Amino acid sequence: MTLEVMRSEDLAQCHALRRAVFIEEQNVPEHEEVDGRDGEALHFLARLDGVPVGCARVLLIGETGKIGRVCVLRAHRSKGIGVALIRATIEALRCSLGISHAKLGSQAHAIGFYEKLGFVATGPEYLDAGIPHRDMVLKLAEWQ
Repeated sequence: MTLEVMRSEDLAQCHALRRAVFIEEQNVPEHEEVDGRDGEALHFLARLDGVPVGCARVLLIGETGKIGRVCVLRAHRSKGIGVALIRATIEALRCSLGISHAKLGSQAHAIGFYEKLGFVATGPEYLDAGIPHRDMVLKLAEWQ
């Protein structure tokens, strides 16, 4: 199997993946998933043997790259696709002038996944779309 992750302008594919994971699987209300910020974001699409299976987006806010909307279709989880997506977003942020750290809001069950990639949980747990989350930060200068 061939996995490729790259920046993409194919918002239709990203929206379809996010709909399948967030709206249909996790019951996130559509008005919370579709927040109107996709036009200002960098998008990343993961393809397995040419088939879209995951995506992520990054918003650049000051010195911060805010990684979000990270998803992988259920049938393709635990294959390294999520790791490849996060690594691609971090590499893109490291190449962006003025960006010093990455931030994301992790679903509580995924905190360990992000910790293995170097993120550190900060602040208290909170609900986002009814799902427990914690903010996590990664200093790009310390990432390997």
